[in-house]
Amino acid sequence: MEYRTKPGKIKTVRSETLEFIILYNQLKGKAFNGNAELAEALGFNSPSSITEIIKSRQNIDTEKLRVFKEKYKAFLDGQAHPPVVPTPAKSYPGIPMYEVSATASGVEVYNDINDTQPVGYMYFPGIEDCDFALPVWGHSMYPYLENGCWVALKIIHDKKILPGEVYYIEWGDYRMYKRLIVGDKDDEVIAMSDNTTELVAGKQKYAPFVIKKGEIKKLCLVKDIHKKHNH
Repeated sequence: MEYRTKPGKIKTVRSETLEFIILYNQLKGKAFNGNAELAEALGFNSPSSITEIIKSRQNIDTEKLRVFKEKYKAFLDGQAHPPVVPTPAKSYPGIPMYEVSATASGVEVYNDINDTQPVGYMYFPGIEDCDFALPVWGHSMYPYLENGCWVALKIIHDKKILPGEVYYIEWGDYRMYKRLIVGDKDDEVIAMSDNTTELVAGKQKYAPFVIKKGEIKKLCLVKDIHKKHNH
């Protein structure tokens, strides 16, 4: 599992961290009552350290895992079925992350991401059926999509649109994120922006517009969002 936390840094969630998360969920409320109690038992300075590990934002130290398993050995020995921990060889590698940059207008000029190399791989539960991840540029979809966050995308091969959902679309010479709704004609959709507060000369900066379905080169549903963290 890999995901981007800061530009240029990719972290891999190791098998011992996956094992800790599984055991944590099994023992919480039985062997310990909360993160504060567990943090004290394992010698962490703050309960937030446990939270960061459970949310896969950092790995657990091997020694901490050993202490955890030794501390709650009686509870683990009493389990009818020991947890199944995925091994690195069999673990899901994640979806490729492609870096793209926006133009000065905030709209990305089209270029095929398949011609570029992934900058890393993203994985967290729930995105197994996604195909790739891209960053968000610009502010047209704020607050749903924040500039700089990463999104997991699923390619919609039949181009069937669920009205009201947010999509990544490649059409004409551009690529962008928009909320799509049904158009007045069967061969059209209306691309909407969530950001309706920014105005230029008294008019919406990100006004809705019509797209011909036949002009859409690639249609991808936004399945999950990995927002930037401020810590």
